[in-house]
Amino acid sequence: MINFKSYAENFISEPDYLEKLETAKTLMSRLQQDPMSGWVDLPIDYDKPEFARIKTAAKKIQQDSKYLVCIGIGGSYLGHKAVIETLGENSPTKILYAGNSLSPLELSKIIDQLGDADFSVNIISKSGTTTEPAIAFRIFKQKLIEKYGKAAASKRIYATTDASKGALHSESVENGYEMFVIPDNIGGRYSVLTAVGLLSIAVAGIDIDKLMDGAEEERATLISDGGNAAEYAALRNVLLDHNFNIEILANFEPSFLYFNEWWKQLFGESEGKNGQGIYPASVIDSTDLHSMGQYIQDGRRNLFETFVKIREYISDIDVPVMETNLDDLRYLEGKGLNYINEQAQAATRAAHLSGGVPVLEITMPDISARSLGALIYFFEMSCALSGFLLGVDPFNQPGVEAYKNNMFHLLGKPGHK
Repeated sequence: MINFKSYAENFISEPDYLEKLETAKTLMSRLQQDPMSGWVDLPIDYDKPEFARIKTAAKKIQQDSKYLVCIGIGGSYLGHKAVIETLGENSPTKILYAGNSLSPLELSKIIDQLGDADFSVNIISKSGTTTEPAIAFRIFKQKLIEKYGKAAASKRIYATTDASKGALHSESVENGYEMFVIPDNIGGRYSVLTAVGLLSIAVAGIDIDKLMDGAEEERATLISDGGNAAEYAALRNVLLDHNFNIEILANFEPSFLYFNEWWKQLFGESEGKNGQGIYPASVIDSTDLHSMGQYIQDGRRNLFETFVKIREYISDIDVPVMETNLDDLRYLEGKGLNYINEQAQAATRAAHLSGGVPVLEITMPDISARSLGALIYFFEMSCALSGFLLGVDPFNQPGVEAYKNNMFHLLGKPGHK
């Protein structure tokens, strides 16, 4: 479903690329044996009874809540927010996000938006003790209890957590929260197609069956030798060998803003360790061509771009025909914005190539749940193979603990000096 094309031939050595590609293909067996590779077979090997419970819970939330407050940070919220923002909500229940910062201003905005409306909470945390979501959960749990009473509040709390251990698991068992499982063999940034992402996505009115179908179809094309995902991973690493150490993901659809954020976490947290990695950045064009475009065109030549292209659109808007031509748009009258946007993308690619920026292009069929499921799986596979090519573990994140330990010390948490 996902196509890949390179315009970077003039920036690399073909023998180097072919050697890297062969290595990437051989890494597929290592990937499937990794203890944190549960996401690889997830599209064909997920918990069907839990999947059904997710859909049932989503319908209940849609019936009894105007808002669902999703509490989580990092991989516990970026993936499902990416899907929901890209595809749009189609539900009477609106999704709000909390626990992804320590800002009282942002938390106050959510509280104000809730007002006196009915709401439920989805707390997503493996341990239940991560500072940002744990604080937010305390606050919204208290508000639920104040509004509904403790027993009724417990029926409005959905916990996505460890299957058998941890503070949140214990609290959920004690209070009777409905629980969904974060699999032990799938890390947070690879977890969007588990209950971590699927409950919120289903509440938003998005067809999670089609999302999984798309991932399953993409898995079928990649599972033998990595396919296009191996090609993308190999090219990224060859470009890095040629000192292109910054990658810019470029979308021409503003709804992909949070997809870009998910992609940045996926690659940044997977590859950025041991002094290694390609720095992931992103732009939304043509908007950012009027801000970051100057740097991309004429700045330091250590960056490359990966364009995400949409093959077909389901709707369009034509430029109106007017009597006057004061805005000098006569040449565009009657043309659709999709066509104009496509030409802007082609023009940008040509301009940046001429400016010394290697360009890669990933094409998805359309903006739908099925295609987005495929794109998610494609990037997960690419990221894992790219990390192995770099010589790092793409499934751990030891550097994340540094700020936590310092913060705990400054806040006086017992046992931290």
